[in-house]
Amino acid sequence: PKPQNPSKLKNSLWLYNLSIKNDSDVPFQLVARQWLITDSEGHTQEVKGLGVVGQQPLLRSGETFEYTSWATIPTPVGSMKGNYFCISEDAQFFEAPIPEFALAIPRVLH
Repeated sequence: PKPQNPSKLKNSLWLYNLSIKNDSDVPFQLVARQWLITDSEGHTQEVKGLGVVGQQPLLRSGETFEYTSWATIPTPVGSMKGNYFCISEDAQFFEAPIPEFALAIPRVLH
């Protein structure tokens, strides 16, 4: 197949930066993630897999892991929310919810 002309592509590409901090006394490892990415027409896509950006970071007490990733949606406005799936050093699995955030250019919302 031929590559598409970028000017004819209809998806919006969004970059996002996230920071994960261990505020507990117990080290944990982020092993997987799940994202629900919703466009402005209400269509939701689920993305899940191991780690984040090819890593499964181990965070000791007080440590922070930051990363940048991306998502595409077919509309100029949307939102994302999800969960990190983690395991503590003492082998306890837990989920860390990621609150919903907007994918929008500020002027588009107003």
